[in-house]
Amino acid sequence: MHTIEVVLAMLVAVVASGYLVRVLPFSLPLPLVQIGLGAVIAGVFNRGHALEPEVFFLLFLPPLLFLDGWRIPKQGLFRDKGAILELAFGLVVFTVIGAGLLIHWMIPVMPLAVCFALAAIVSPTDPVAVGAIASKAPIPKRLMHILEGESLLNDASGLVCFRFAVAAVMTGTFSLATASLTFLWVAVAGLAVGVAVTLGVSTFQRWLWRRFGEEPGAAMLVNLLIPFAAYLLAEEINASGILAAVAAGISMSYVEMTGRVSGSMRVQRAGVWNMLQFSFNGIMFVLLGEQLPGIVERATTTMNESGHQSAWWLLVYVLVINATLITLRLLWVWLSLRWNLLRARRRGLERGEAPNWRIVVATSVAGVRGAITLAGVLTLPLFLPDGSPFPARDLVIFLAAAVILFSLVGASVALPQLLKGLQLPADSGERKEEDLARRLSSKAALAGVERMRQQMVMNQNTENVQLYNDAASRVSLLYQRHLEKDSDGPDVDPEKVQRMELGYRQLRSAGLNAEREELFRLTRRGVISDEISRRLIRNLDLLESRKRE
Repeated sequence: MHTIEVVLAMLVAVVASGYLVRVLPFSLPLPLVQIGLGAVIAGVFNRGHALEPEVFFLLFLPPLLFLDGWRIPKQGLFRDKGAILELAFGLVVFTVIGAGLLIHWMIPVMPLAVCFALAAIVSPTDPVAVGAIASKAPIPKRLMHILEGESLLNDASGLVCFRFAVAAVMTGTFSLATASLTFLWVAVAGLAVGVAVTLGVSTFQRWLWRRFGEEPGAAMLVNLLIPFAAYLLAEEINASGILAAVAAGISMSYVEMTGRVSGSMRVQRAGVWNMLQFSFNGIMFVLLGEQLPGIVERATTTMNESGHQSAWWLLVYVLVINATLITLRLLWVWLSLRWNLLRARRRGLERGEAPNWRIVVATSVAGVRGAITLAGVLTLPLFLPDGSPFPARDLVIFLAAAVILFSLVGASVALPQLLKGLQLPADSGERKEEDLARRLSSKAALAGVERMRQQMVMNQNTENVQLYNDAASRVSLLYQRHLEKDSDGPDVDPEKVQRMELGYRQLRSAGLNAEREELFRLTRRGVISDEISRRLIRNLDLLESRKRE
């Protein structure tokens, strides 16, 4: 019963956080508010819940990473694959070595392998935290795509390095060749499993639909289970379940492009996933906040382990580690940028201009850590094989949790200041692509309407032919609007076109609202049944949502 109460309290905290962010007089990232509410639940009301890392990884990470992989822009992902891979893998190894050596120098009582484990678990950025911070700062779209891609892939590399470091502590041995082969298997097999699960399930599902018909509820449930299946199957063969979930999401986006899913199901599925994303994201950070009071209580013991008596040394450690992580990230980004510019120059490509220094610094500050770091560090074993306590375990957990908080606070404060007033070149590519898509799709629609009209009027009497022609004309008018807008030529005032478009949307919205209110009134009076009312109102809602896009 206690567990149910805790779950309900966390859900209430997630709901409350959404409103608190809006009513607070100052701007705060949503994860920080949720962490604070989790700390209140655990500290004030004594309703905390012990985090089980294995359950956490299985329950929360697969669907969230699957959804992030599904929705990340694929064009940007593959366009900047070089920069993403450099950050997701190269930077992780660079951080593990650099930060691990510095932590060992700063805290000599902590074994070197343990220092490498701490550096490894704080190296991956969190996609949820990165997205939350980005919503409060005007991050350029291309930079955001790189950060999202990095955060999706570096979880696997960071966790693999973490497991190798922990294994070195437990066994006292480490083999670079074995580690490299294992890492290659973990990455490649994880990606392959994710792609195979998505394609296999989707193919089988389409076969069932063709043979027995489509069942929306079952199809929705299967879609929700895909990330869990990919994760569990990958973990069963000692591959990366995280990369499998990400690969499954990326593959799902290509499956969706086949267009074999109905529009109504896509709308329903989007609503379900949006709700799950908000709930799971919130619960992750509320859980993180619930762990803080217990971690802080062990701070005194932690200080004795480090060889210092003053608690202020903990703050020194945290500040130095965070500064080191930002510095290493900044150095890696700068070196990577210089190397890419040099390579482009040697290939005879356009030299171009180096990005603004504020963009480079923002990329370094935007490396936000999150719940994945805490869940990973809590998997540290309690004892070594000989029965002795795991060295500096509480200290490692405290430092990892503190790094999460400082990175969130630092990014939420620094990013808006760094990017404030930054003049970015206007990117008209998206607008041109949208106009092209609307124009070509409208032409295809007109052609499709004409083909269907010819089929319908074939071998029909005069009255039916006239009816079908009138219907085709009415439908064609809906698509002619886009073509007329694009064919007005360069002499048309863009502001006039924009005002006309705004007027159309407002008038159309007014008509939809009036139509919907009338349906509600008829239902209340008993003129039409609830079933008919729900069906008609749902059609209006779908139309309204399409008009708002």
